[in-house]
Amino acid sequence: MTTAAAQHTADDVLAWFKSSYSSDEGGDCVEVASCPHAIHIRDSKNPGGPILTLSAAAWSAFLADVAN
Repeated sequence: MTTAAAQHTADDVLAWFKSSYSSDEGGDCVEVASCPHAIHIRDSKNPGGPILTLSAAAWSAFLADVAN
């Protein structure tokens, strides 16, 4: 997870995306931003909150497990 100090920097350079299946009605959604070597995940209801950072390999493994 990133620290609060790194949060501001992350927001300045990352482009965050929500699934097209997400609505703007305040549901339980996550936002994802990618970099060349990492994937960042945050709660869409709390964009200033903590960010979970995974390696690209860990994100790929997670998606493969979810698909099964």
